[in-house]
Amino acid sequence: MNTLTDRYLAATLRSVPAPRREEIANELRASIDDMIEGRTSDGANPTAAEREVLTELGNPDLLAAQYADRRLQLIGPTYYLVWLRLLKLLLSFIPAIAGTAVTVVEAAQGKGFGAIGTGVVVVLHVAVHICFWLTLVFAIIERSQTTVDLPEWNLDQLPDAQVRRGIPLADTIASVVTIMVTIAYLPFQHYESWVHDTDGDNLPILDPALWSFWLPALIVVLVATAIFEIVKYRIGRWTWPLFGVKALLNVAFAVPLMWLALSDRLLNPALAERLSWLANADNRDTLGAAIALGAAVIMVWDLIDTATKTRRQTA
Repeated sequence: MNTLTDRYLAATLRSVPAPRREEIANELRASIDDMIEGRTSDGANPTAAEREVLTELGNPDLLAAQYADRRLQLIGPTYYLVWLRLLKLLLSFIPAIAGTAVTVVEAAQGKGFGAIGTGVVVVLHVAVHICFWLTLVFAIIERSQTTVDLPEWNLDQLPDAQVRRGIPLADTIASVVTIMVTIAYLPFQHYESWVHDTDGDNLPILDPALWSFWLPALIVVLVATAIFEIVKYRIGRWTWPLFGVKALLNVAFAVPLMWLALSDRLLNPALAERLSWLANADNRDTLGAAIALGAAVIMVWDLIDTATKTRRQTA
């Protein structure tokens, strides 16, 4: 069962730099124990003494900011935590709802798969507007003479201390879902895309000739990657062997994709009949280079991020 002290420490340490968590945990726990012992030695009830000490220490987010030497001045210390909490809440569902609604409407109007692009643009626009207007409102409140009564922090707001996994379940679910959507799109675009020929028949985005080898091979790599994500979650933490497998899977997917893009073998040649700008060889080369560069940047970034997590969890 989590004690109030355990919950307070967990709430404080989640916001401090990982390398200093053990040091801060030991220092803070020793300080709390000393303060509680000082009160109980004077005859105070241990439970009441613990509540009094933790209440005096105050909001763990503010205490964590002091330990991390982090200045809360984007909006100001008075309103910063309320602004951040509200911003996270609004961004967690409003852009997704707006983007989904627009995508459904666009698809119903016959935009096909291209409706997804419109939905993504709406999500970005809504997110930017939320960030801007919410920040503006809090900035005005901060600089006005109006006094806003904010609810006081109390111990009942402390979350339960949970065992932290090196591999969060949410990250695993997001990765697997993304992989499954990518796998599903490969055959989907062959039968239904946003480009049609003069007779109204579907024009696949990717070259149909790739189904003879490359697309099945890439699907195999994606399936292996999905299995890897599940195995990684069951292990519960990054290790260097896992990093090696991850690197091999990334290279096995990104390198063929880059080669196909740079050699003008990725996109369907028939697209040039409907998209005039693709008929120009220079435009195709530029698009292929952009696709290859994007794949390279994503691969390198993912490997750097994975190596950082591995080093931190194996240190």
